[in-house]
Amino acid sequence: MFSSGYHAQTARQRVRAVARYNIPMKIERSQERVALITGASRGLGKAMALALARAGIRLALVARDSEALVGAVSEARALGAEAESFRVDVTDEQQIGQLQHDVLARFGGVDILINNAGINARKPMPEFTLAEWNRVISTNLTSPFLMCRALVPQMKARRFGRIINMTSIMSHVSIAERTAYSASKAGLLGFTRALALELAGDGITVVGISPGPFATEMNTTLMNDPEKNAYFLSRIPAGRWGKVEEIGQLALFLCSEDASFITGTDIVIDGGWCAQ
Repeated sequence: MFSSGYHAQTARQRVRAVARYNIPMKIERSQERVALITGASRGLGKAMALALARAGIRLALVARDSEALVGAVSEARALGAEAESFRVDVTDEQQIGQLQHDVLARFGGVDILINNAGINARKPMPEFTLAEWNRVISTNLTSPFLMCRALVPQMKARRFGRIINMTSIMSHVSIAERTAYSASKAGLLGFTRALALELAGDGITVVGISPGPFATEMNTTLMNDPEKNAYFLSRIPAGRWGKVEEIGQLALFLCSEDASFITGTDIVIDGGWCAQ
């Protein structure tokens, strides 16, 4: 599909990216690794995709927003990475089955799975409809199960895997009007721990990343509300919203050989929120 000149050019671009961003060579030697990232069109998912792209990791980027997804793929390719887009609703079992087929046909395997797709719904619990509750649970909790079920068998066959589930500080603490979100993220952390124990002997790590308040599209309404923004900043000891690039660098480390002893837990990255 690609000429030898393309591969040579891509390799040179990867080396330049490694030099520019001081990426550890252990990750650069893993440039043939393949990562599948859900919710990759924007926010934390896109930031993680670009961090992995700079390390030369091949990318299967998944989201529902085709236009934004194409933009993320273009940015990853500009960094020298091989990347493809897959428009999929990750709450749909049939679509995930097709995604599994298409990604394995395109890349030959998946070494890294980042379950990042997620939604929030902020309202008092009695006001939730069952459909609204199910939508949050399906996106934040059921979709990681479906993705892992689809891809873990081939990871086990390869005796290598990195699974990152985007948990949350709401896996540990909560605030009012977050019942569905908190339930989904607490459940995802429990899923992460149990799956890590199942796969520990197969060369596969399963880890959660639990962000606090980050400057993403999901939090735009909060950041644009002066009163709510001031409240959140007052709760963050670091005194600022997190930068999406900080999540990208953490994910990159967790995908590396240096993180092979980290499994069955989550990494809280919250500016000190949970320490209070």
